[in-house]
Amino acid sequence: MPLLRCDNLSVGYARHAVASGISFSVGSGDCVAVVGANGSGKTALLRTLANIMKPLGGTFSYDPSVRPGDVGYLPQQNPVQRDFPATAREVVLSGCQARRGLRPFFTKSEKSAADAALARFGAASFAGLSYKTLSGGQRQRVLLARALCAGRKMLILDEPVTGLDPDAAADLYSTLAALRGEGLAIVSVTHDLPAGVEDATHILELSGAVFFGTKEKWMDGRSGVCSVCGDCVSGSHHHHGAGCRHACAGKGAQA
Repeated sequence: MPLLRCDNLSVGYARHAVASGISFSVGSGDCVAVVGANGSGKTALLRTLANIMKPLGGTFSYDPSVRPGDVGYLPQQNPVQRDFPATAREVVLSGCQARRGLRPFFTKSEKSAADAALARFGAASFAGLSYKTLSGGQRQRVLLARALCAGRKMLILDEPVTGLDPDAAADLYSTLAALRGEGLAIVSVTHDLPAGVEDATHILELSGAVFFGTKEKWMDGRSGVCSVCGDCVSGSHHHHGAGCRHACAGKGAQA
Protein backbone atom coordinates (compact mmCIF):
# COMPACT_ATOMS: atom_id res chain seq x y z
CA MET A 1 0.00 0.00 0.00
CA PRO A 2 1.57 3.36 -1.06
CA LEU A 3 2.08 5.98 1.63
CA LEU A 4 1.26 8.69 -0.92
CA ARG A 5 -0.67 8.58 -4.19
CA CYS A 6 -1.17 11.40 -6.72
CA ASP A 7 -3.71 11.12 -9.54
CA ASN A 8 -3.72 13.59 -12.45
CA LEU A 9 -2.56 16.37 -10.11
CA SER A 10 -2.29 19.99 -11.27
CA VAL A 11 -0.24 22.47 -9.23
CA GLY A 12 0.50 26.16 -9.56
CA TYR A 13 0.05 29.66 -8.23
CA ALA A 14 -2.91 32.05 -8.29
CA ARG A 15 -5.05 29.58 -10.27
CA HIS A 16 -2.34 29.31 -12.94
CA ALA A 17 -1.16 25.73 -13.37
CA VAL A 18 2.58 25.29 -13.86
CA ALA A 19 2.42 21.48 -14.00
CA SER A 20 -0.49 19.17 -14.81
CA GLY A 21 -1.19 15.50 -15.29
CA ILE A 22 1.07 14.41 -12.42
CA SER A 23 0.42 10.83 -11.33
CA PHE A 24 2.75 8.82 -9.13
CA SER A 25 2.94 6.91 -5.86
CA VAL A 26 5.49 6.56 -3.07
CA GLY A 27 5.90 3.56 -0.80
CA SER A 28 8.02 2.85 2.26
CA GLY A 29 11.70 2.83 1.33
CA ASP A 30 11.13 4.55 -2.02
CA CYS A 31 13.15 7.57 -3.11
CA VAL A 32 11.47 9.65 -5.81
CA ALA A 33 13.79 12.24 -7.38
CA VAL A 34 11.83 15.13 -8.92
CA VAL A 35 13.70 16.69 -11.85
CA GLY A 36 12.91 19.20 -14.56
CA ALA A 37 13.61 22.66 -15.90
CA ASN A 38 13.41 25.78 -13.78
CA GLY A 39 9.78 26.84 -13.51
CA SER A 40 8.43 23.39 -14.34
CA GLY A 41 6.47 23.14 -11.07
CA LYS A 42 8.80 21.13 -8.84
CA THR A 43 8.56 23.43 -5.81
CA ALA A 44 4.83 23.96 -6.35
CA LEU A 45 4.38 20.19 -6.27
CA LEU A 46 6.27 19.79 -3.01
CA ARG A 47 4.42 22.69 -1.38
CA THR A 48 1.15 21.04 -2.42
CA LEU A 49 2.19 17.66 -0.99
CA ALA A 50 3.14 19.43 2.24
CA ASN A 51 -0.40 20.91 2.40
CA ILE A 52 0.91 24.46 2.12
CA MET A 53 -0.86 25.00 -1.20
CA LYS A 54 -4.07 23.52 -2.54
CA PRO A 55 -4.01 21.51 -5.78
CA LEU A 56 -5.55 23.16 -8.82
CA GLY A 57 -6.87 19.85 -10.08
CA GLY A 58 -6.65 16.13 -9.56
CA THR A 59 -6.13 14.53 -6.18
CA PHE A 60 -3.44 13.36 -3.81
CA SER A 61 -3.89 11.37 -0.63
CA TYR A 62 -1.83 9.84 2.16
CA ASP A 63 -2.48 6.38 3.51
CA PRO A 64 -4.58 6.45 6.72
CA SER A 65 -1.54 5.14 8.60
CA VAL A 66 0.28 8.44 7.90
CA ARG A 67 -0.52 10.74 10.80
CA PRO A 68 0.47 14.31 11.76
CA GLY A 69 4.16 14.19 12.55
CA ASP A 70 4.89 11.45 10.03
CA VAL A 71 5.84 13.70 7.08
CA GLY A 72 8.80 16.10 7.28
CA TYR A 73 9.19 18.99 4.83
CA LEU A 74 12.38 20.85 3.91
CA PRO A 75 11.59 24.06 1.96
CA GLN A 76 14.10 26.12 0.08
CA GLN A 77 15.94 28.50 2.41
CA ASN A 78 14.72 32.09 2.56
CA PRO A 79 15.84 35.28 4.40
CA VAL A 80 13.10 34.95 7.04
CA GLN A 81 14.42 31.55 8.11
CA ARG A 82 17.94 32.93 8.53
CA ASP A 83 16.85 35.27 11.32
CA PHE A 84 15.02 32.63 13.35
CA PRO A 85 15.66 33.60 17.03
CA ALA A 86 16.51 30.17 18.48
CA THR A 87 19.39 27.76 18.91
CA ALA A 88 19.99 25.08 16.32
CA ARG A 89 18.68 22.43 18.73
CA GLU A 90 15.48 24.41 19.37
CA VAL A 91 14.89 24.69 15.60
CA VAL A 92 15.27 20.93 15.21
CA LEU A 93 13.07 20.23 18.22
CA SER A 94 10.31 22.35 16.69
CA GLY A 95 9.96 19.58 14.11
CA CYS A 96 8.16 17.57 16.81
CA GLN A 97 5.51 20.28 17.19
CA ALA A 98 2.82 18.45 15.20
CA ARG A 99 3.08 15.44 17.53
CA ARG A 100 3.20 17.56 20.69
CA GLY A 101 -0.29 18.92 20.19
CA LEU A 102 -1.44 20.92 23.22
CA ARG A 103 1.25 19.60 25.54
CA PRO A 104 3.23 22.55 26.98
CA PHE A 105 6.59 20.75 26.89
CA PHE A 106 8.49 18.36 24.68
CA THR A 107 8.98 14.86 26.04
CA LYS A 108 12.31 13.25 26.83
CA SER A 109 11.96 10.98 23.79
CA GLU A 110 11.30 13.98 21.51
CA LYS A 111 14.40 15.72 22.84
CA SER A 112 16.41 12.54 22.29
CA ALA A 113 15.05 12.35 18.73
CA ALA A 114 16.18 15.92 18.08
CA ASP A 115 19.68 15.17 19.37
CA ALA A 116 19.84 12.01 17.25
CA ALA A 117 18.75 13.94 14.13
CA LEU A 118 21.39 16.62 14.77
CA ALA A 119 24.06 13.93 15.05
CA ARG A 120 22.83 12.13 11.95
CA PHE A 121 23.25 15.23 9.80
CA GLY A 122 26.55 16.29 11.36
CA ALA A 123 25.10 19.24 13.26
CA ALA A 124 25.61 18.14 16.89
CA SER A 125 28.75 20.26 17.33
CA PHE A 126 26.83 23.53 16.84
CA ALA A 127 23.50 22.50 18.40
CA GLY A 128 23.76 25.18 21.09
CA LEU A 129 24.62 28.04 18.75
CA SER A 130 22.15 30.65 17.59
CA TYR A 131 20.62 29.58 14.30
CA LYS A 132 21.07 33.02 12.74
CA THR A 133 24.84 32.95 13.31
CA LEU A 134 25.31 29.72 11.37
CA SER A 135 26.68 29.45 7.85
CA GLY A 136 24.43 28.50 4.96
CA GLY A 137 25.64 24.92 4.98
CA GLN A 138 25.19 24.63 8.74
CA ARG A 139 21.65 26.01 8.51
CA GLN A 140 20.83 23.46 5.82
CA ARG A 141 22.02 20.63 8.07
CA VAL A 142 19.85 21.95 10.90
CA LEU A 143 16.78 22.20 8.66
CA LEU A 144 17.37 18.67 7.39
CA ALA A 145 17.54 17.45 11.00
CA ARG A 146 14.31 19.32 11.72
CA ALA A 147 12.62 17.64 8.75
CA LEU A 148 13.74 14.25 10.05
CA CYS A 149 12.25 15.04 13.47
CA ALA A 150 9.00 15.99 11.75
CA GLY A 151 8.89 12.99 9.44
CA ARG A 152 8.83 9.50 10.85
CA LYS A 153 7.58 7.95 7.60
CA MET A 154 8.35 10.38 4.78
CA LEU A 155 10.62 13.30 3.93
CA ILE A 156 9.70 15.91 1.30
CA LEU A 157 12.91 17.78 0.40
CA ASP A 158 13.31 20.81 -1.86
CA GLU A 159 16.92 20.87 -3.11
CA PRO A 160 18.46 19.39 0.04
CA VAL A 161 22.11 19.92 -0.95
CA THR A 162 21.74 23.71 -1.26
CA GLY A 163 24.59 25.40 0.60
CA LEU A 164 26.55 22.18 1.11
CA ASP A 165 30.07 21.64 -0.19
CA PRO A 166 30.72 18.50 -2.29
CA ASP A 167 31.90 16.40 0.66
CA ALA A 168 28.92 17.43 2.80
CA ALA A 169 26.57 16.73 -0.11
CA ALA A 170 28.04 13.24 -0.48
CA ASP A 171 27.55 12.67 3.26
CA LEU A 172 23.95 13.81 2.95
CA TYR A 173 23.23 11.39 0.12
CA SER A 174 24.71 8.56 2.20
CA THR A 175 22.54 9.53 5.17
CA LEU A 176 19.40 9.65 3.03
CA ALA A 177 20.23 6.27 1.52
CA ALA A 178 20.60 4.83 5.03
CA LEU A 179 17.26 6.32 6.09
CA ARG A 180 15.61 4.85 3.02
CA GLY A 181 17.09 1.50 3.96
CA GLU A 182 15.31 1.85 7.30
CA GLY A 183 11.99 2.25 5.48
CA LEU A 184 11.71 6.04 5.26
CA ALA A 185 10.13 7.31 2.03
CA ILE A 186 11.76 10.30 0.33
CA VAL A 187 10.50 12.74 -2.31
CA SER A 188 13.29 15.12 -3.28
CA VAL A 189 13.66 17.90 -5.84
CA THR A 190 17.16 17.99 -7.29
CA HIS A 191 19.20 19.89 -9.84
CA ASP A 192 22.31 18.03 -8.70
CA LEU A 193 22.58 15.60 -11.59
CA PRO A 194 23.69 12.89 -11.80
CA ALA A 195 24.53 12.64 -8.07
CA GLY A 196 21.01 13.60 -6.98
CA VAL A 197 19.42 10.62 -8.72
CA GLU A 198 22.07 7.99 -8.00
CA ASP A 199 20.22 6.49 -5.03
CA ALA A 200 16.71 7.17 -6.36
CA THR A 201 14.36 4.26 -6.95
CA HIS A 202 12.05 6.31 -9.18
CA ILE A 203 12.21 9.52 -11.22
CA LEU A 204 9.42 12.07 -11.63
CA GLU A 205 10.27 14.43 -14.49
CA LEU A 206 8.16 17.54 -15.00
CA SER A 207 9.83 18.97 -18.11
CA GLY A 208 7.33 18.76 -20.97
CA ALA A 209 5.35 15.53 -20.78
CA VAL A 210 5.31 14.17 -17.24
CA PHE A 211 7.35 11.01 -16.74
CA PHE A 212 7.19 8.70 -13.73
CA GLY A 213 8.94 5.38 -13.55
CA THR A 214 11.99 3.56 -12.30
CA LYS A 215 15.36 5.22 -12.51
CA GLU A 216 16.49 2.54 -14.95
CA LYS A 217 13.59 3.20 -17.32
CA TRP A 218 14.24 6.95 -17.13
CA MET A 219 17.92 6.48 -17.93
CA ASP A 220 17.14 4.15 -20.85
CA GLY A 221 14.81 6.66 -22.50
CA ARG A 222 16.37 9.82 -21.14
CA SER A 223 15.83 12.97 -23.17
CA GLY A 224 15.96 16.68 -22.51
CA VAL A 225 17.70 17.04 -19.13
CA CYS A 226 21.21 18.39 -18.80
CA SER A 227 23.30 16.23 -16.46
CA VAL A 228 25.18 19.29 -15.17
CA CYS A 229 22.49 21.85 -14.35
CA GLY A 230 19.32 19.72 -14.62
CA ASP A 231 17.70 22.10 -17.09
CA CYS A 232 16.17 21.28 -20.46
CA VAL A 233 18.23 20.76 -23.57
CA SER A 234 17.16 19.82 -27.07
CA GLY A 235 17.74 16.45 -28.67
CA SER A 236 18.19 13.22 -26.77
CA HIS A 237 20.61 11.52 -24.41
CA HIS A 238 22.72 14.61 -23.69
CA HIS A 239 25.53 14.28 -21.21
CA HIS A 240 27.78 16.68 -19.33
CA GLY A 241 26.10 19.86 -20.48
CA ALA A 242 26.38 19.23 -24.21
CA GLY A 243 23.58 21.07 -25.96
CA CYS A 244 22.55 23.00 -22.84
CA ARG A 245 21.69 26.64 -23.40
CA HIS A 246 23.17 27.67 -20.05
CA ALA A 247 26.68 28.44 -18.87
CA CYS A 248 27.37 24.82 -17.98
CA ALA A 249 27.46 23.82 -21.67
CA GLY A 250 30.55 21.85 -22.50
CA LYS A 251 31.80 21.85 -18.92
CA GLY A 252 30.99 18.24 -18.12
CA ALA A 253 34.65 17.35 -17.71
CA GLN A 254 34.94 19.92 -14.91
CA ALA A 255 31.52 19.23 -13.38
